[in-house]
Order: sequence, then structure tokens, then C-alpha cells
Amino acid sequence: MPKGYWVASVDVNDPERYKQYVQENAAAFRKYGAKFLVRGGEQDAVEGKLRDRVVVIEFKDVATATACYRSTEYSAAKLHRTASAFSDVVIMQGYDGPQPTD
Repeated sequence: MPKGYWVASVDVNDPERYKQYVQENAAAFRKYGAKFLVRGGEQDAVEGKLRDRVVVIEFKDVATATACYRSTEYSAAKLHRTASAFSDVVIMQGYDGPQPTD
């Protein structure tokens, strides 16, 4: 079964409040087995435009990724994110098919 992912692009406008979001989202991410693959860091948008911060989080499948997003634990943390940042968040299925080296 393909993994599920959150892909988020974020512009933080209140860094102090965003820190609260980061602290509070940890409970939901632990509960649902989230694994950060990308969490901010240096980026080079070679085509198009992204927000200042990109985050990619892996889950065992899309159902788990969706359950985490809709959970009570995440909903509480999300209030801090929406008050401190502009975000685009997508939940998507990973690819589990042939690769160029196959």
C-alpha cells in the first residue's frame, strides 16, 4: 500500500505563535506515526514559486494522514498555525510503481 503524505507550503508571519503550533502538533504526529522528510531548510525554487517554508510529512498511508489532519489533537494545534501563517496543505498518496532504474 502506498504511503500517505502531507505536503505543506507555509509563510510564517508570527514566529512566536508558530512555535506554539510546532510544540502542540507533536502529540498528533506521534500518535499517527508521522515522519518528517522535509521540515523547512534551504530551498531553491528553480521553477515557479513556493512559500518560504516547505514541509513534507510521511504516514503509513493516506487514511492515516487524513485521520491525523482531522484529529482532535491536530485541530487544537492548527489554530496556532492558521493564526500565525499562510499555508497550503495537501494530503496525497505516494507513488509505488516502477522507477526509472527499474
